Amino acid sequence: MAKLAFLGLGVMGAPMAGHLQKAGHDVTVYNRTASKAQDWVSTCGGAMAKTPREAAEGADFVMACVGNDDDLRSVCLGDDGAFAGMQSGSVFVDHTTVSAAVTAELYEAADALKISFVDAPVSGGQAGAENGALSIMCGGDDSAYARAEPIIQPYAKLCRRIGGSGAGQMTKMANQIAIAGLVQGLSEALHFAEKAGLDGRAVVEVISQGAAGSWQMSNRYETMLDDHFEHGFAVDWMRKDLGICLDTADANGASLPVTALVDQFYKDVQKMGGGRWDTSSLFKRLQAMG
Repeated sequence: MAKLAFLGLGVMGAPMAGHLQKAGHDVTVYNRTASKAQDWVSTCGGAMAKTPREAAEGADFVMACVGNDDDLRSVCLGDDGAFAGMQSGSVFVDHTTVSAAVTAELYEAADALKISFVDAPVSGGQAGAENGALSIMCGGDDSAYARAEPIIQPYAKLCRRIGGSGAGQMTKMANQIAIAGLVQGLSEALHFAEKAGLDGRAVVEVISQGAAGSWQMSNRYETMLDDHFEHGFAVDWMRKDLGICLDTADANGASLPVTALVDQFYKDVQKMGGGRWDTSSLFKRLQAMG
C-alpha cells in the first residue's frame, strides 16, 4: 500500500479519497475549507494537513481534484504548494478539468523538480465518484502512468492513457463537447414531445432502444420530466469546461458551432438563476421559452 495525499474534497474528491482509504492506502487530505477535511477524517479515517505542502510531504502519490486553473496552481505552486513538499520520483495526478495550458505549465514545473505529472480528468459525475465507477482519461509519460494506474483503480471503471502530457485534458474536452450536444438534443426531443401532447416517458421508452439512445437519455429523462435539476454536474462548471473547449478550438483551428451555441444556452440558464442546476436544465430553458 502507498502513502498518498489527496487535495480537494468536493463532491468528487471526497468519495474518491474515500475509496483510496478503503483500499488500504495511507491517505492524508487537504481542503481549503478545513472543516470538510475534518469531517472526512472523522468519517473515513486517515489524516488531514493544513497546507498542500504538508499533505504531500513523504507521499508517493499526490492526487488533486479542485475547481479550475487558478485553484490547481494554488495547490501545486508556492511555498505552501504540494510541489514544495513532494520528494523526487513521486507522482502528481491531477483529476481537475483544466486547460491544456496550465497542464503544460505544471508538467514542466514538476519535471524540473524530478516529479512526474499525470493529467487525469474524470467523467461520470458525483454518482460515478461515489460508486467507484469513473472513466479516467490520462496524459503523461508512460512510466508515470504505469505507476499511477493501479493506485487510481479503486474509483475507476475505465482508466486509459491517451497520449503525452495534455492528452487527458484534450480528451475531457472532447467528452464535454459531445455531452453539450447530446443534452441539448435530448432537451429538444422532450420539449417537442411535450408540445405535441405526447407522453414523454412513453416516447423515451421507445426511442431509447434505437439509435437515439444514450447515457444522458437513460439517466436524465425522468428527472427532466419531473422538473428536478438539483443533482449532477452544475451549469457553472459546465460553462467553465466549455469555455476551455472553445478557447482551445480557437488555438487549434477546430470548428465547434454547436458547442458555442449550447454554451450560450447555458448562459441563459445562469440568467434564470440556474447556475447550480445540473446540465440537463437545458430542458427547463426551453420550457421557459413557452
